[in-house]
Formats: sequence, structure tokens, C-alpha cells
Amino acid sequence: MITGVPDESQVYLNGAFMRIGEAHVSVLDRGFIFGDGIYEVVPVYNGHAFRMKEHLDRLDRSLKALRIEPPFDRAGWIDLIEQLVARAAQPTCFVYLQITRGVAKRDHAFPTTPVVPTVFGMTTAFVPPGRAVRENGMTAIGIADERWLHCEIKSVSLLGNVLAKQQAVDAGADEVIQFRDGFLTEGSSTNIWVVKNGTLSGPPKNNLILEGIRYGLVAELAAEAGIPFEMRPIGQAEVAAADELLLTSATKEVLPIVTFDGQPVGTGRPGAVYAALRAAYDARIAAL
Repeated sequence: MITGVPDESQVYLNGAFMRIGEAHVSVLDRGFIFGDGIYEVVPVYNGHAFRMKEHLDRLDRSLKALRIEPPFDRAGWIDLIEQLVARAAQPTCFVYLQITRGVAKRDHAFPTTPVVPTVFGMTTAFVPPGRAVRENGMTAIGIADERWLHCEIKSVSLLGNVLAKQQAVDAGADEVIQFRDGFLTEGSSTNIWVVKNGTLSGPPKNNLILEGIRYGLVAELAAEAGIPFEMRPIGQAEVAAADELLLTSATKEVLPIVTFDGQPVGTGRPGAVYAALRAAYDARIAAL
């Protein structure tokens, strides 16, 4: 048994459903050899996928960036996700999709003969953030962003993110906040938001960050709650002086960061902007 993937859950691999232990990929798959592939994670609440269109839009963008021909059209992806959810051990879960360029002779250049992409899908258990972390918040440290320059692609090449996350673990923190040339980018697997004087700010969408699906959602929720919102370059000093810091991701939803580099953020407690966004986020989930 693989942690988080019960034996009774079925995974999808290249046209067939099977138990996780029965799924095998060639060692010459370019995803294994080069990290030549992309992935997507869709949260599912009570059997209902959340922001499905936005997740599939990003999947299409990532495939296009790697010049991998989409193995399915939109209806095909939706059908695959629905079949995975129907086979899941529980109705609240994540659907993980991974597409690589496929199996080919090891060569850095793209294969010159047609290659069939490898398509893998599975569900994993999802326990939404509980009351304690919502009320007490998370901790973060600042580090230099040393990843590559195409973070907008949701690539399976995640070594930079792995090393960043381990820095948080080694420091006893929950997450890192990364800076490139003195400006905020993102966490190891989260988007980071800054609140000052009631205004919510996030870094501009560009190649230095992965545009999380909650990126557009946060803008929508801020508008609904009457919270001023802007996307702009944010300096490291602004992050350190923030009234509130928030993080968002599919797994964390929206959560407050209450300490940064060992110092309290604002009052050291979750703030009013977080509370408004959290309530609005919960309302969206309840409406599924």
C-alpha cells in the first residue's frame, strides 16, 4: 500500500483502470528520465470537482508549453476525472493527473518519430484544513528563489520546489516564502498574499510563479467581500511589514501565516481579511 492511496482505489494508466500496485511505467518514459511532463491536481468535495474548468485550462496551457499533443479533448478529461472520482475510496479527494511525452530512446531532443504520451491518473485522500490551523495559522521563513525561469508551467520537474519545502521542514516552519531579486514570488507549493492597510496584494502573473487556480478565485472573493485587490511587484520589506500574510493552494485552500522568519505577522493572529476570504471560500465549497 502507498501512503494516501488505499488499496481499494483504482488508478488510470494509458487506457485502463487498475490497482495502484499493478500500474507500471517504462524506465525509458521521458517523465522518469527527464521530468518531461506536466501534472494537475483537482480537489473534489463530496464528489464534486472544484474549479474544474480552471484546472483543465491550466492543464492545456502546460501541455501547449511543452508541445505535447493533448491525449484527450475537454470532454475526455472530464470523463476521466469523473470515472476516477466514481472509483475513489471516499468522495472528498484529490484527482491527480500526470501526462508525459511518453517512452522513447534517451535523447534530450524531442523524439523525431511519433510517441504516444503517457497518461496517469489517481485519487488521494483529502482532509481539508481543520479548525486548529484555521484559527492558529501557519509559520513561514523567507528564502531565495533558486528555481528555473518557467515556473508558470505545472511541470513534474519539481526538484526546486522539493528543496525549498525541505528548507521549511529543516527550520521547523510550515512553508517558505520565496524571493527573486528582492521581490516576492511564491511558496514551495502555494501562492502568497500580502495585506497592508486593508488592501490585498499578490505578485503579478508571469513566468516566475505558477498561477494557482485560487489566484483567480481570490480576486473574485475579494471583490465580493469589498476588499481592495491588486497584483504588483512586492518587495521583501513589504512582506516583513505586512498586516497579514495568506497562502493559497488546492491542498491548503486559504490559510493565514502568523509568523514570518520568527516574527509575528501583524498581531500574530489571523486577521480580518483572512476571515472574510475564508468565509467566502467556504461558501463557494458549500454551493457545489
